[in-house]
Amino acid sequence: IEEAKNEKISEREIAMLEIRKAAAGEYGQVVDFYYNLIDALAQTRYKPGWKKEIYPTRESLREAIARQELYVGTKEGQILSSMILNHACHEDYSKVSWNIQAEDREILVIHALGVHPAFSRQGLAKEMVQKAIETAEKEQAKTIRLDVLEGNLPAEKAYLKMGFQYCGTVKMFYPDTGLADYRLFDLKIRR
Repeated sequence: IEEAKNEKISEREIAMLEIRKAAAGEYGQVVDFYYNLIDALAQTRYKPGWKKEIYPTRESLREAIARQELYVGTKEGQILSSMILNHACHEDYSKVSWNIQAEDREILVIHALGVHPAFSRQGLAKEMVQKAIETAEKEQAKTIRLDVLEGNLPAEKAYLKMGFQYCGTVKMFYPDTGLADYRLFDLKIRR
């Protein structure tokens, strides 16, 4: 969850947020969304470690859209939030003792969840996570997992507030951050 401060929007406006799978024709908007987000977050205290052309890459975004794994939260045609939701996880996820044991097919993983800085602290990240939970329920998944770059306290607090549980810290290599400590979280899906 990557958010920065700005003005409030009403609960009614949040309810008008449409969360859906991105269409192939929205590729350019999705890239612009993430690159604008990276620029805005570069000025904040808590950074996700994302870098243009490294993570998320244009190709990874194109592939996620093609596989129908990239979700966008839109209002009046503008992308305000985005995430990738799939079964793929970092190989080092196996190094942690998860709270919820599950087979790969029973796990959904949230990647690259971000909210446009102009709409931060308005519950949009929570709405995106709720969409992930609904998707997990439909797919009969047992759990949702994710990782957060250590030190990204706003993201950690937000996930804990949404019911995720801390599972451990693991050193993992990602192209945008190099070898770094990541805190891993999971959420039990109630069926």
